[in-house]
Amino acid sequence: MSESKIQVETEPSRSLSPIIIKGARVHNLKNVDVTLPRNKMTVVTGVSGSGKSSLAFDTIYAEGQRRYVESLSSYARQFLERMDKPDVDFMQGISPAMAIQQKNTTYNPRSTVGTTTEIYDYMRLLFARVGKTISPVSGEPVKKDTPQTVVADMLDRYEEKQRFYVLFPVSMEKNKKMREEVAIFQQKGFNRILLPEEQMVDLGRDEVNLKKYHPGEVRMVVDRLAIKKDDDEFRSRMVDSVETALLEGNGRCYIKLHKGEELMFSERFERDGIDFTEPTPQMFSFNNPFGACRSCEGFGRVQGIDEDKVVPDPELSIRGGAIAPFNSPKFNHNLKLLVKVAARYSLPIDEPYHSLSKDVKNILWYGKDEYPGIHSVFQQVRSEFYKVHMRVFYSRYRGYSRCPECDGYRVRKDALYVKIADMHIGQISEMTIGHARKFFDDLELTEYEMDVGGQILYEIRKRLRYLDEVGLHYITLNRLTNTLSGGEAQRINLANALGSSLIGSLYVLDEPTIGLHPRDNDRLIRILKSLRDIGNTVLVVEHDPEMIRSADHVVDIGPFAGNHGGEVSFSGSYEDLLGSKTLTGKYLSGRKSIPVPEKRRKGRGKEILLEGASEHNLKNVNIRMPLGKLVCVTGVSGSGKSTLIHRTLYAAIMKELGVYNEKVGRYRSMKGLQHIDGAEMVDQTPIGRSSRSNPATYTKSFDGIRDLFSKTRESRIMGYTSGHFSFNVPGGRCETCQGEGVQTIEMQFLADIELPCEACGGTRYRKDLLSVRYRGKNIHDVLEMSVSEALEFFVDEKQIVNRLQVLEDVGLGYLKLGQSGTTLSGGEAQRVKLARYLSRTEKDHMLYFFDEPTTGLHFEDIARLLDSFNRLIDRGHSVIIIEHNLDVIKSADWVIDIGPEGGFGGGTIVCEGTPEEVASHKESLTGRFLKPLLLPE
Repeated sequence: MSESKIQVETEPSRSLSPIIIKGARVHNLKNVDVTLPRNKMTVVTGVSGSGKSSLAFDTIYAEGQRRYVESLSSYARQFLERMDKPDVDFMQGISPAMAIQQKNTTYNPRSTVGTTTEIYDYMRLLFARVGKTISPVSGEPVKKDTPQTVVADMLDRYEEKQRFYVLFPVSMEKNKKMREEVAIFQQKGFNRILLPEEQMVDLGRDEVNLKKYHPGEVRMVVDRLAIKKDDDEFRSRMVDSVETALLEGNGRCYIKLHKGEELMFSERFERDGIDFTEPTPQMFSFNNPFGACRSCEGFGRVQGIDEDKVVPDPELSIRGGAIAPFNSPKFNHNLKLLVKVAARYSLPIDEPYHSLSKDVKNILWYGKDEYPGIHSVFQQVRSEFYKVHMRVFYSRYRGYSRCPECDGYRVRKDALYVKIADMHIGQISEMTIGHARKFFDDLELTEYEMDVGGQILYEIRKRLRYLDEVGLHYITLNRLTNTLSGGEAQRINLANALGSSLIGSLYVLDEPTIGLHPRDNDRLIRILKSLRDIGNTVLVVEHDPEMIRSADHVVDIGPFAGNHGGEVSFSGSYEDLLGSKTLTGKYLSGRKSIPVPEKRRKGRGKEILLEGASEHNLKNVNIRMPLGKLVCVTGVSGSGKSTLIHRTLYAAIMKELGVYNEKVGRYRSMKGLQHIDGAEMVDQTPIGRSSRSNPATYTKSFDGIRDLFSKTRESRIMGYTSGHFSFNVPGGRCETCQGEGVQTIEMQFLADIELPCEACGGTRYRKDLLSVRYRGKNIHDVLEMSVSEALEFFVDEKQIVNRLQVLEDVGLGYLKLGQSGTTLSGGEAQRVKLARYLSRTEKDHMLYFFDEPTTGLHFEDIARLLDSFNRLIDRGHSVIIIEHNLDVIKSADWVIDIGPEGGFGGGTIVCEGTPEEVASHKESLTGRFLKPLLLPE
């Protein structure tokens, strides 16, 4: 009794033993000791570069992953010796770990939100099991008949004593005359034929000329019967007769009523003379050759005519000249034909093109009656390609368009005949997550359908609920994964983790609030708490005040960045943090804050005016962007900020400047371009295209460093030039890893592992080149320096210092000069680019676009970032920022709030003006959170 009691008491205490780290020295961590509670939500915070990621990801997660690999096969374990073990004295309580980072590493053009979250895979299963194939001819369900269902159908349809024949068709074999075919059936015992007009022929007695009949008109009689409702003998006889007819008729059987209609039944999957394919999960997969559309190979788009070029302004009506090719003299007669057809069928050709229904647009593109359609016009143009002007005309409208065979749904055409609740799988994939959740929640299945598809439906509903709750309700299921932002990709991974329902795991998240409006933060926090409540330990690297406030435990790393950080400044509860002396505690308690500007800039009195923006969910938006100011574009996730600023305004400006070849969002007109000399998009894409790109090469400071090394005495003796110190070209670099410093090991079913190069030990250079030293340091030692250290080391080299100082100014002094660009977070990459633009000295007036530049920034770093923006504006430039951070919004000169909701509920300008004007606007969700900061009651 006592033993069992002890066991009950010790088991929970063992399972809830804390995570203990002692002597962690990864990167800049200074022998850190920290204890984290198990099955709780812990937030790790601190200034950028203080060592948060080094503790959370490079120490705790890395050890969790290493221990997991250790438990796997011998194949996986053979790489353990080469996997770097975190530099730590002692670690205890580490669970199998999963990292959910704010990086979108998917480049596959076939990957969609639906496939990534497995929702599409479950939908394929559901359609294969409970979907009904609907004939496109009659609109009736397609089903296979059996002798039993034929009998049941006849008894249900017709009254007692209704006479009928059971028949099967005479199918002709190749090179065989009908007389020979009939003779074969006669040998089998079939002696009667039913000809058209119910003419019965007895093959034993009657002479008939079969030549004048088509084989499809000749029916062989199996039996003659009359309906008997409650007669088992009748049922048995009819089942035998129908079974014989189906066997001899190659799966087809006809029932001809006496002096009445003829019905066809088939044990094949066919209807209305069409053979349909029976649904299977592979049939609905656009990533499988069996299910992918033959024309577009599952991509949904083909090279052809671009609708946006044919109809450049969807605000115009058809009569008003919306169809650009019809405005030319050669094709103007097509418009006249269209007007005639429109009058005949009452088509709304005086309404804006964008408001036309799909059926009307189909007539415009594919034609009706004498009007040939837009596609036919371009086919005519192609037939005259021997004329130069016709080729030029065609190229003007060429682009990628929806695949005409599958209508952009990616799957084979007959997969679209299978429907659930009158919707095929392509139509459901075009729904937003919010709409899809409502569709599946409202979906009612029969008892049989619930038996075969109930569990599948449960899985779909569960995953959609999680995606909706993490704030992704506005994203469509067919959205390409490679178009998602880092924050969106992270929240999808978080929803996947919830869907897997694992327990006893360690989840490490990297700023999950990125890209979220303050309105949605509480929903995300609830999700993380539910992950904790089912028995997991949640470790979050975060700066958001709301997230820190909701944590069970807070660890503040600091006190500053780089060599001045790497210590645990605080570890405890949120309440205790408020009273601490750390920077985070001072900001959260209000003892320190980012001040509201004393006055707003008046700007240059010039502006860029964009009218009629209508891409995606934008609803004919007109915006004015004042120049010479800090302009902030705000709104909830999915409201249309990126569509308006990235895809429309920036793309339109670059198109006008002649340096942009990609698709531009739809808009009517743009004015004021003469007031700027150029535009730059400072986004979160990686710096450079390869892993060799780093802060030193990107800021051009590495050119000066290589020159210094080439001028040393050893270099002159050995004949080394500055080119020998480049790891991008052959010469002095290690050719085994080609200057990468690492080699990638493919782990087949696991994620690839990057290991230090065995030849150079990760230094990137040949040994003889590393013997060249400048002030006691070789080129590898210099690349291992942080920006702050390099500024002290090269203090006398003005050219190098000038290029590196701007990195220090934007808060990136902790970055290593040689740190691979692919390892930088989105926010760090963006600030490296900002530093490069700050180092410019030209006098041009540039318009700079920033997309959430506060990613990864502590309150203290945001203050420095705002100083950098002010420096750009003081030099005569203009800055436009897409941002959710309230400290940045309150510091702006002009705010444009888009919304009010995301997806279809957004796409309008809620309000615009100074931050104070937005804060006092009743309809603005941003204003609601801004008001306590600017207009305290």
